[in-house]
Amino acid sequence: MFNKIIKSKKEISVLREGGKILHEALHQAKELALEGKDREVDSRDLEKKAKEIIDKYGAEPSFLNYDVGGGIKYPSALCVSVNNEIVHGVPRADKIIKSGDLLKLDLGVLYRGLYTDAALTVGIGEIDSEAQRLMDVTWKAFQRGLKQIKAGNTLGDYGWAVDKYVRKNGFFTVKNLVGHGVGYEVHEPPQIPNYGKRGQGMLLKPGMVLALEPMVNQFSENIVLDDKVDGFAYTTVDGGLAAHFEHTIVVTENGYEILT
Repeated sequence: MFNKIIKSKKEISVLREGGKILHEALHQAKELALEGKDREVDSRDLEKKAKEIIDKYGAEPSFLNYDVGGGIKYPSALCVSVNNEIVHGVPRADKIIKSGDLLKLDLGVLYRGLYTDAALTVGIGEIDSEAQRLMDVTWKAFQRGLKQIKAGNTLGDYGWAVDKYVRKNGFFTVKNLVGHGVGYEVHEPPQIPNYGKRGQGMLLKPGMVLALEPMVNQFSENIVLDDKVDGFAYTTVDGGLAAHFEHTIVVTENGYEILT
């Protein structure tokens, strides 16, 4: 059952339900964060909001207490990453969301035994033009990757399309962090790089459930695990900004369906 790459119609139906819960929780947290354009918002309140929605539907946050290795567990239901943090930032008392921030929210939900995963980037209040362009390019790169998702294409087709658009616009695809399969575990095979060569990599088949997530940096692809602050966030090495979008999708005969 675990790591079964092809999901059944019944499993996909459950994932679709869980994806709706995730979408609502993630976007409620986003709406609360956007209040930072007028006042400071405690990042811990974003987690509380997301968890409140998840609890309302009898689901569970899949990141909370997730074992990242060596018995170390992630301490939050919601990843809150700001500016040069790429992913996995932890909500903290000293992480205050305010106007000018480029905010990334990443959330996983467990519902009726199946996992979904999604993330978004949002500008809070007035952000500078390059931050806006980075966010727009990352989203458009994701959309170009999605156009390559259909039965008979490969994961290399997806990665090629994402990276080509990112590079064309002068930004840098993160190479050391990738998307993944999802369903019976938070992270399942296959790994899904946001770069690649056309026609290479795993062949896409109907029923594959994938978490696709381009991560894009402003100045270089290089990243580092920040062990000086929370020990979980990956950041850019040069202080440049980063953007991140993610959806859980299922491959269909003629394309894909977004489940989150």
